[in-house]
Amino acid sequence: MEGQIVKLAYLYEDLMNTYGDSGDVKILQYLLKRKGFKSKVDNISLGDQFNAENYDFIFFGGGQDFEQSVVAKDLVRYKETLRKYIEEENPILCICGGYQLMGNYYRISSGEIIEGLGILPFHTIFKADKRMIGDTKYVTEWGEVRAFENHSGQTYFEDNDMIQPLGKVLEGFGNNPQEKSEGIRYKNLIGSYSHGPLLKNLNIADGIVKLIIERYQRRINKITV
Repeated sequence: MEGQIVKLAYLYEDLMNTYGDSGDVKILQYLLKRKGFKSKVDNISLGDQFNAENYDFIFFGGGQDFEQSVVAKDLVRYKETLRKYIEEENPILCICGGYQLMGNYYRISSGEIIEGLGILPFHTIFKADKRMIGDTKYVTEWGEVRAFENHSGQTYFEDNDMIQPLGKVLEGFGNNPQEKSEGIRYKNLIGSYSHGPLLKNLNIADGIVKLIIERYQRRINKITV
């Protein structure tokens, strides 16, 4: 039965997949298989129909400014289904550009504004004089993370009561050079600038797998009631 398969959605895999971000999805599938769960990945791209309620996990990777601007125009179609999915505490992992598009806007190098979904209160500004590149290390609720970052966009929270960082930076830059915070955590949405991929850090991967299985069990219970 289709309902007995853990369903993963990869948003814009063909456009948003820099620095090995697709490895995050492969790692999750491997760990799910080790726990006895079959999984299926649907690649959702331009013009596709998408209902987040059908999925147990959503992944949204990073891309260059041009690809990000193209995706942003299409992504608005999914705003309400993604908002509902997130507010119901279902797991979603957004890396770099995917993370930025969950916020209000991203001002790119040309000065153009790429409108985000505005689901969460933060924004990103490209700053050409400060490219944040190299190894990064930070501490999260799941322990220490080591990864790689490469971005000129600096992200700033607008409501620190609503959203929290994913981690505290020990090495590298994270969201911006001033605050020493990395990524975002809101309910079970995780955003991060970490490539490499991020989930080679199995402590983080295991934490997300637990969230996926919990979501899967809730979805299956709805189907069988």
